[in-house]
Amino acid sequence: MRIRIEQLNPVIGDLSGNKKLILNALKAAEKDKVDLLILQEMVTIGYPTLDLLENEYFRKCCYKLNEEIISSTENCALLFGTITKNEKKIGRKMHNSAILAEYGKRIGVVHKTLLPTYDVFDDLRYFEPNDKFEVIEFRGLKLGGTICEDIWYNENEVQYHTYEIDPASILKGKGADLIINISASPYTLSKHENRVSMLRNHAGRLGIPVLYSNQTGAHTEIIFDGDSMAVSGKAEVIANTETFEPGFADVLWDSGQKDIVPANGDGISAIKKYPEKGPERHFRAIKRGLKDYLVKTGITDNVIIGLSGGIDSALVCALASEALGPERVKAITMPSQFSSGGSVSDSEQLANNLGIELFTIPIKQIFNEFESGLNPLFGDLPFDIAEENLQSRIRGTLLMAYANKFGHFVLATGNKSEYAVGYATLYGDMNGALAVIGDLYKTEVYEMANWLNHQYYGREVIPETIITKDPSAELRPDQKDSDSLPDYGVLDEILYRYIELQRSAEKIITDGIDADTVKKVIKLVERSEFKRYQAAPILKLSSKSFGAGRRWPLVQRWTQNETELSIKK
Repeated sequence: MRIRIEQLNPVIGDLSGNKKLILNALKAAEKDKVDLLILQEMVTIGYPTLDLLENEYFRKCCYKLNEEIISSTENCALLFGTITKNEKKIGRKMHNSAILAEYGKRIGVVHKTLLPTYDVFDDLRYFEPNDKFEVIEFRGLKLGGTICEDIWYNENEVQYHTYEIDPASILKGKGADLIINISASPYTLSKHENRVSMLRNHAGRLGIPVLYSNQTGAHTEIIFDGDSMAVSGKAEVIANTETFEPGFADVLWDSGQKDIVPANGDGISAIKKYPEKGPERHFRAIKRGLKDYLVKTGITDNVIIGLSGGIDSALVCALASEALGPERVKAITMPSQFSSGGSVSDSEQLANNLGIELFTIPIKQIFNEFESGLNPLFGDLPFDIAEENLQSRIRGTLLMAYANKFGHFVLATGNKSEYAVGYATLYGDMNGALAVIGDLYKTEVYEMANWLNHQYYGREVIPETIITKDPSAELRPDQKDSDSLPDYGVLDEILYRYIELQRSAEKIITDGIDADTVKKVIKLVERSEFKRYQAAPILKLSSKSFGAGRRWPLVQRWTQNETELSIKK
């Protein structure tokens, strides 16, 4: 028996487009004499569908689509993720389900049991959980069907929930010959290693193979890497797919061994290599996230970026050029009286190296006009943050004007370190349709820029002068980021511990970091929440990104530093 694990890149809510993807995959599988085609979680409608699921007409259209797909099956059976109606009169209105169909008929259905409500997930908001476990009989095999979280039984990257129910073990007890898991599991830097370990643990513990199909592509800020694979009953990965792209992998069921074997006969030599941990992974993820954001919104094919001569905007320009092509990327440099000469020349060199069009709009005169207009209010008050932020807002306005006139998206260029401590200007450099590097710490920005030059391009595309210069917003004379912030190496260590690891100030201090610095940084993070509430969507790369996965109260009076001091007293 030939089994195909396939990952598609659907569009949320595009029922006709997703149907075409599914039927094309089914047609190709029929042609290749595949016996069973496995497609990912909610492939019919895309995941996460959010409150679109509350629309009754949308749900009815989904149920109709299910029947159309079922009726299209022939010799190749199809297991696909979708939603199904909860036929009970109590509970939520639908299930997150997997339907198995062949010869135009539904022969089995399973519902998702473990419904996550952490990070970006909110399944329990919409779906009724499964409460009955049965294997599906299929051509002499007993299939144990599970959906995403069901297989992540207490082995998550960050363990928010501890589950009592282990669906895979229950299905094994029901006689399952193999476990199938269809998923929509987002990318993070360490997800691949965690995923492989988890799947191998299941296969080894249960002594039966595990087949895993995961969504690929991106939906708004959430990126899915695919990384679908087949793990034998000996806990060996014997087949897998490419990452961040649609694709498939075939295996054969060996009835003699009661296990799966590679379909191509050459075993693990055919295993596709996952991108190296670090900049290469994030680079691949960001490219997919940015490209899908433009393609799936369908609003524009082109982007505009404010190019300051600094490392952040330089990296965003490089990433946009690689994701979209240089012909679809425009940049504007907007020097002021505080800009260094190198900022303009470095921007020009970068644009030339990337092959993108660069415009120059000096803002000194515009800034002076604003100062003149505000003089009746400001009078003789000293130059301060108001005038600094005014320059950023002038630049943001110019970028938005260009975007409106020529139909472009503005890409925000702020990094995670800046967003964390509020070192970014609302309605200024935070303007944009998408924050491309908003989940990269400043140190990671430098790391990726160096990786691009030395490993990816093999030449100096991002000018070395941009990488080596002291970071500065250039909003006042001789300004440096270090005037206001700790060294980025120290800052990022604190932020990582506080945001991703969710450690207390006291714990971070015991790690050997200066206490006053830790308290200052945490206070900045807490005071800057109002800015992040108004930020553009941030492409999610980590286990805890700003945005949908970090739901922090905006109006609140919890101050960790003061609370810890009171506890100690």
